[in-house]
Amino acid sequence: MAAIGILGAGLTGLTLGSLLEEAEIIEKEKTCGGLCRTIKEKGFYFDCCGSHIIFSKDKKILRFMIERLSGNVTRCRRNTKIFYKGRYVKYPFENNLSDLPLLENISCLLGLVRAKVKRNKNPKNFRDWIYQTFGNGIAERYLIPYNEKIWKYDLAEMDIPWAEDRVPNPPFVDVLKSSIGFRTEGYKHQLNFYYPKKGGIQALIESLEKKCKDRVIKNFEVKKIYKKNNRWCVSNGNEERYYERIISTIPIFNTVGSMKNVPFEVREALSKLKYNSLITIMLGFDGNLNDFSWLYIPDQKLLPHRIAFPSNYSKYVCPKGKSSAIVEITYREGDSIDRMSDEKIMNMVIDGLHRNKIIDKRKIIFSKLKRTKFAYVIQDKEYKKNLSLVRKFVESSGISLLGRFAEFEYLNMDACVKRAIELGEKIKNE
Repeated sequence: MAAIGILGAGLTGLTLGSLLEEAEIIEKEKTCGGLCRTIKEKGFYFDCCGSHIIFSKDKKILRFMIERLSGNVTRCRRNTKIFYKGRYVKYPFENNLSDLPLLENISCLLGLVRAKVKRNKNPKNFRDWIYQTFGNGIAERYLIPYNEKIWKYDLAEMDIPWAEDRVPNPPFVDVLKSSIGFRTEGYKHQLNFYYPKKGGIQALIESLEKKCKDRVIKNFEVKKIYKKNNRWCVSNGNEERYYERIISTIPIFNTVGSMKNVPFEVREALSKLKYNSLITIMLGFDGNLNDFSWLYIPDQKLLPHRIAFPSNYSKYVCPKGKSSAIVEITYREGDSIDRMSDEKIMNMVIDGLHRNKIIDKRKIIFSKLKRTKFAYVIQDKEYKKNLSLVRKFVESSGISLLGRFAEFEYLNMDACVKRAIELGEKIKNE
């Protein structure tokens, strides 16, 4: 019996498991990785649950991830664009207003000036925060349509705190410089990023898995979690495993769904937690596609909100002379996109991107679509209250929650790694 049972062998679970020799990691899939999985087909490597890159403001965490790759890493300079009315505007949008037509450039700048002068320090919701931070011009041309597209949720019903660290907000002087033609860079901690040279993002997962390979139990879906003889019992319906302590990195819905005697008010709060799912379309092309890192698409007439180009991160993720793209589309369970067939979505996306000259569909030599249930955490106005109630129940029962969908927070890879390291150090010092 291992002293600690870690539920889930994604990035968070494997990071923690690699640091704790007394821990066993349980994974329901035959392959580790969670949202950080890569598939290989016909010489192409695709991060199949959405594109990933390695970056962080925290140098210690960045160094941890890079060192785990043992030299299998490449450093890239971001070349990201926003597809706006048929033209490519350098990202972040507000750092490159001179890429816009002159009247729109002036409108965005004046809107920002008015916002700075009039700004109410207490915006009521995410939509208000966008308008009050960036002004009407930038809000209505880019940030409102893009965020409506990715979240599939009323922005006036979303909370604010997550956005202040996730939405680029450059100094006013940089926006002014960009408006008159001086190039500035925003979101600088992401300006230079890293990516595995070979193997896609799964290479990072495999490097962590090597540290605890003999302690990873695969094809074990957690169905029941309960106490038995003062120990935790985790069951898949056929087999039971016992631990002194449980740390769950699986979605909080699965954790609570596996527990006994869950109060009605906890189940009700859990049902009110909201998230988006993700469709990933993986495309391989004959020849070079472009030199972009990724592309944001606020245009509501096109299904995708973002396209990443991993063959521009590393030449080893596709066959020689080929290139690749990962197209991302969010949806809510039961909505119109969810009800569409994979074939219809694929055709709509390819035709739309071809029509707008983002891709040439005649050069496509590989295509595949994957749906991922849990992708983005939505922080609505009731988020804090509902999450607090659910987490209090789980954690007071003695189960620790760790990771993006376990803690139900909008965490990047580096934040997941950081929290795993911090918890690992805490456990070692107990």
